[in-house]
Amino acid sequence: MKSFAFVFPGQGSQSVGMLDAWGDHQAVQQTLREASDALGEDVGRLIHEGPKESLALTTNTQPVMLVAGVAAWRVWCAAGGAKPSALAGHSLGEYSALVAAGVLTLAQAAPLVRLRAAAMQEAVPVGVGAMAAILGLEASKVIAGCAEAVVALGSGEVVEAVNFNDPAQTVIAGTKVGVDKACELLKAAGAKRALPLPVSAPFHSSLMKPAAQKLRLALDGLALAEPQIPVVNNIDVAVCTDAGQIRDALYRQAFGPVRWVECVQALKARGVTHVVEAGPGKVLAGLTKRIDAELTGVPLYDPATLAEAMEIVK
Repeated sequence: MKSFAFVFPGQGSQSVGMLDAWGDHQAVQQTLREASDALGEDVGRLIHEGPKESLALTTNTQPVMLVAGVAAWRVWCAAGGAKPSALAGHSLGEYSALVAAGVLTLAQAAPLVRLRAAAMQEAVPVGVGAMAAILGLEASKVIAGCAEAVVALGSGEVVEAVNFNDPAQTVIAGTKVGVDKACELLKAAGAKRALPLPVSAPFHSSLMKPAAQKLRLALDGLALAEPQIPVVNNIDVAVCTDAGQIRDALYRQAFGPVRWVECVQALKARGVTHVVEAGPGKVLAGLTKRIDAELTGVPLYDPATLAEAMEIVK
């Protein structure tokens, strides 16, 4: 048996009908029922019918991506898949990882991520914040360019590096004026592209601190269980077992960077050779290879990829 980890994607991988390929698989249907009961709405119908614009609303995207990741994980378990040596999730995906680890139940996690999404949306008025992906420039230069933009604009503007996705892809976030200025400076510094992202809030930036405070209050009211599988968190690239530490990491993650490059490197340091992405799409599987060519990224989102993943990690 190869040493493998499971990872879970965040916002951006959602699509209408993303669970259709599983048909009426019992594990998927049970997951949809649990989430629907917890949220008081038909989550399965939302995922199956959309429309795309509804799925793209942050308050819907976060719960449906949680559900999709947990569904893929439960299908793997139902098929007799082996236990991974570690788990991780990109941004929102960390909540799916914590459900898979047994720290949170899905009934706890679904309302929690909806609250997180609503709080993030409310923290910054639409149009005031922005995000952009900087391609073809090393992370240290992106950080320096953001600092230069803030100095040039003055203290009223914010722009920060918030997602370290692969060695040549870093996402920045902040006020729209700050992000626009940083994009200008970073292109001049050699970035191949600076792509504005179609998002409704500057996620993981310091502008999200008001949202994090609301999240902290909700987390304080939840009983968390001890992880049954180690979870490498985004904010510290650390494995926490204490409930208080897990709560604090989730709180800080809301306004701190997603250190995905380091998370994948930490999985490798634990002996992992294969990284299985549980949930729709292949974003994290693709990033895995770009972070470390010695690692194999494996998608898991339908019966065919399930069969392939089970064969690959044998």
